[in-house]
Amino acid sequence: MLAMVLDAPGQPLSARELPLPEPGPGEVLVRVSACGVCRTDLHLADGELPEPRLPIVPGHEIVGTVESPGAGTSGFALGDRVGVPWLGATCGTCPSCRSGRENLCDRPLFTGYTRDGGFAEWAVADARYCFPLPDGYDDVAAAPLLCAGLIGHRAYRLAGDLAASLGIYGFGAAAHIVAQIAVAEGREVYAFTRPGDTAAQELASRLGCAWAGGSDQLPPVPLDAAIIFAPVGALVPAALGAVGKGGTVVCGGIHMSDIPAFPYRLLWEERVLRSVANLTRQDGFELLATAARHRIRTETTVYPLLDANRALDDLRSGRLVGAAVLRVR
Repeated sequence: MLAMVLDAPGQPLSARELPLPEPGPGEVLVRVSACGVCRTDLHLADGELPEPRLPIVPGHEIVGTVESPGAGTSGFALGDRVGVPWLGATCGTCPSCRSGRENLCDRPLFTGYTRDGGFAEWAVADARYCFPLPDGYDDVAAAPLLCAGLIGHRAYRLAGDLAASLGIYGFGAAAHIVAQIAVAEGREVYAFTRPGDTAAQELASRLGCAWAGGSDQLPPVPLDAAIIFAPVGALVPAALGAVGKGGTVVCGGIHMSDIPAFPYRLLWEERVLRSVANLTRQDGFELLATAARHRIRTETTVYPLLDANRALDDLRSGRLVGAAVLRVR
């Protein structure tokens, strides 16, 4: 099969013919049709994530069809369309798993990081960590839901049900999905982009945001909560300064540059600063049900599989609006 492989951080992915993988017990062989390109893939390629399994096929927003179930596999039949997310498997026995927090598992596997992912024509996945996908989304449109949507939705829920005004810093793949959910649920959304990024600001306005501006600006009203998707530590004190008393700031990325020192007064008055780690399968079921209910429109730029390096470079440089997706078939 054709695959794009990362041999070492800091190097471009290389196109390679690899043997067709075989599913083990409880696994499925997925014929990949599309795979989203996530900022986490960029962090992996740039060496910002620790101890990846190398060489590795990146990609954890996989959409495809089940072609061959492994021994003892249940839940999916031949030809079923599935989505494969970042969380690839958990141990089920550690304290976090036993307490219903499998996103914090001590011995997890991650798609495209510690097991091969979807920048390839075929991928093997644990059937327990695959999702049936809702109708109404073609393969390219569905791909960003598998991480940008899932992690974004988890961050959104952790921002709190009482947040009537929500700020979103970094208006990319996750933000443009979350914004549509928040608007559909009656919240006012304030979008913060790179200063001068008028394309992202125009997208935010088209999606119903009440205001869009640069991250160097304050919103016109105090926010009840804010989510930071951009991997920029300096946005943490900026967001804390934008939320009102008792407000919550959620850091939604897996990697962020160092957070600068800031005065305690920005945290005082019971403001909350928290992070989001990975996802649970329940997050996946809830997000996909929400997507089916609200008909989220994903804004995508499509690349052929062999152009994976160009997609990563466009993401790195900020040239993308919305989400990048590799079309495999």
